[in-house]
Order: sequence, then C-alpha cells, then structure tokens
Amino acid sequence: MQDLDDLNSVVAHGLPIIVIESYEEARALELLTRLAIKRTMSMYHWTLSDGLKRSQFGEEPNSEGTKKPLEVLRHIKQTTTEGLYVLCDMHPFLEEPSVVRLLKDIAISGDMSNKTVVLLSYKIDIPPEVSRLSARFKFKLPGETQLMKLIQDEARAWGKETRQRVKTDAATLKQLIQHLKGVTISDARRLIRGAIADDNAITESDLPQINKAKFELMDMESVLAYEYQTAQFNEVAGLKHLKKWLDIRKNAFTQEDSNLRPKGLLLLGVQGSGKSLAAKAIAGTWHLPLLRLDMGAMYNKFFGETERNLRDALALADMMSPCVLWLDEIEKGLGTDSNDNGVSQRILGTLLTWMSERKTPVFMVATANDIQKMPPELVRKGRFDEVFFVDLPKDDVRKEIFEIHLNKRDIDPKSLDLSACVVFSEGFSGAEIEQAVVSAIHVAQAQDCGVNADFIVEELNRTQPLSVLMGEKLDDLRAWAHDRTVLAD
Repeated sequence: MQDLDDLNSVVAHGLPIIVIESYEEARALELLTRLAIKRTMSMYHWTLSDGLKRSQFGEEPNSEGTKKPLEVLRHIKQTTTEGLYVLCDMHPFLEEPSVVRLLKDIAISGDMSNKTVVLLSYKIDIPPEVSRLSARFKFKLPGETQLMKLIQDEARAWGKETRQRVKTDAATLKQLIQHLKGVTISDARRLIRGAIADDNAITESDLPQINKAKFELMDMESVLAYEYQTAQFNEVAGLKHLKKWLDIRKNAFTQEDSNLRPKGLLLLGVQGSGKSLAAKAIAGTWHLPLLRLDMGAMYNKFFGETERNLRDALALADMMSPCVLWLDEIEKGLGTDSNDNGVSQRILGTLLTWMSERKTPVFMVATANDIQKMPPELVRKGRFDEVFFVDLPKDDVRKEIFEIHLNKRDIDPKSLDLSACVVFSEGFSGAEIEQAVVSAIHVAQAQDCGVNADFIVEELNRTQPLSVLMGEKLDDLRAWAHDRTVLAD
C-alpha cells in the first residue's frame, strides 16, 4: 500500500513522464494497474515484441504499427486517448535524437494533462532535455516486518508442498533478516526458498551462500570483490589486544542503537604481519560477508572516474550491510599526489563524509603499511574507533605461527623441536615464516624424507627478512606508532 500511495503522489504532481528503474517488471506493472484503477485511468503497455496493448479489459487502441519506438511515441503524441502509457525497455533507444525529440514533444504538449508516459526498465538514463519534465519513482525495499512475513510465507508454502516443517531458530532468523536487507521482494523470496530447499531448514550455514547470491544480484564485481574465503581467529596467532577489543564490541555491532555500534578500525603495521588475515577473521568470527575494496587498483584502473566508483562502492556496501568492508592498503588510494589533479583529495572527502554520516551496520577495516603516505585527516583521533599497530611477532607468537602452518599441511608440530626455529626466526613476519615452512617441505619432499626443524632453520638462514632489508623504515614506523596507536599484541 505504501508503494501505491507514493506512486499516486508522484503522478498527482502532474509531470508527464514517470521513470521507474526496477528489475521487478511484473511487480511494477501490477502496481501501475492498481494505480490506473484507483485513478480511473486507462492503461496501455508497450514492448518491442508486441507493440502497444491495452492492459485492462476494454477496447484495444488503434495502434497498428507501434512496435518500433518512434512509431509508439508518434502514436502517443497524436492520440487523444487519455491514460497511462507504460513503455518497457525503452532505455536502449534514449540516445537517438528522434526518440528524445518525440519524448520532449509529448512532455511539453498542451493536451498532456491527462496522459502520463511511464518509462520502465532495470536502468534508465534520462536525456537532459527531458529530465526536468520527468519524475523518478523507486520501490521501497522490504523492511524487517515484511521480510519476516516473506520467510513465514515461504516456510508455509514449503511445508504444504513437502509436508515437512521448516526447522530454524530465532537467532538465525534475526541474522537472515539482516542479510536480506537491500534486495527486492522477488529476490528475497528466491533466496529464502533456496535456503529452505537445501536441507529443509534455515540455519547459520545458509548465510554465507545467501550473502554470495545477494552480492551477485547487486552486480558489485566491477567495484568490490566478495571474499568468499574468510577465517577464524584461531587461525591468527597473537593479536590478543585486538581480539579482546573485537570480542567486547561484537554484540554492540548488531544492536539497533547506531550510537553504540562500532564503526571500524585501522590496522597499521609491517607487511606480512597478518593484517589481511585479521580482516578476514573479523568477518568470519562475526559471521558477516567480507567486501574487499582495493584502493590502489580502483585508483589506477578508473582514473578520472575514481570518485564515482568510490561512491558506488560505499553505496553498495551500505546495501550489503551488515558486513565488513575491508579497504586494503588504503594509503595507495588516498596518498597525496600533486600530479593527480586533486583526485586523491576528492576521494578522501567522499570517504570521510561517508565515515561520519553512515547509519548502516558496515564495519570498516582499513589496512596500511606506510603511515607517511596517509593523509593526516584520516588518521586523527575519532576517524576510526581505534588504530592498532601490528608489530613483528614475539617468541611465543612465532611458535604459534609455526604450529598453525605445520598443522595446515598435516604435519604434527609436536614431532619437531621448534625452539631453534623460534630463535632463528627473530625479526621475521608471519608471511616470511610461512614461506620458510613451505620451502622446507619442498626440500624434504625432494630428498624423500620427513620435515624436521633443521630444514626450517636452514631456510630461515637463507632469507633476509624485511625487518633487515628495510630496518630504518620499520624503526620510523614504530616510533610514529609508539604514542599514537594501540599495540595489537
């Protein structure tokens, strides 16, 4: 009823052209039919395949030769029949000068007070000549109450069809409703039906697949990447202060009170120290979809359109909420550059505005390696809930990293004496330790024997870690972070 009232209000303003962008053509046509009945108007429906047809009962219009866009527009211009003229999929022809001219003629003609043209398609770019003579209407996306009713309807329909009761629980339903926000009614029905049909139940295990399908429906691939493989914090060694901080705020993130909801954090540290893995673990532990925005790639690929693409990415993240938005190597996209014609400053302004004004449950995790390239406006207190510094792992954490990577490769850590590995890996990052383990396994396989600590130590001794190669830069980073950040471990 709300959509009908809103559309009626738009038509009542008297603008001759109404633009409806929607993938739900059937729903739009049903709503327009109800509107025509309410306003006692005749309604006509045009497609490229069938030409102009009357949508309700009654005499068909004299519309011979109306299959082509120019033909139907000439017909509407010349006819004296009042009503609602719904033109489906006219969008490919709106760049043709003759089509634009005819639309403009229809819009400004004096006898159009009781004729309304509706342009209906999934996407419509209105020519500037016609835009001021038109109004846009957009369907409201289903809210929590409507989504719950959809779930109940689909569960009842499934039970009637299969004579089996759909199993679920209140906590899962609450999560499902949150994840269905941002999709249309018809898409929500399909996602709900798919979750039920899989195992006759709605469980927490259905949520990742629903998020994946939702992401695909929203066509985000050009701007964001959906990270299908997340992680758990038991796969992340150390970072005990970060883990505790997140554990305290986990429940607050899902609450309705946006004033208490955590908004995000900045992970600053050495390359290979586990910042990316931590971002994945936040999403995995909180059971949220993870969207990755590569700032550097976006800036390089879409030079000249970077601001628009960032706005699109942030808008899509809002639609995917609740979610984790991971801005990887943020300094590459926001670093100041006097030769970029102000692009970096404009995208910084766009990001800061979104960070301060957003109300949706999007938890932003930004990772950075080089603080010197970060704009001061972004790292000042208050932009993020917290700034954590991820340093090189200490002895006990390095031992845990060795154990994690050996277990991943089906090697029992207890079968190796890791004390020497811990000593010789001082100054190594987690990524460098992993590579030493992988290299040792290759050497052992080549010699047709099992891996032992000596192989790993030998690989460590062959490697110059980043902390040696770029020691001065690391010292500067530590000095900057000392009084300005919280240690992650």
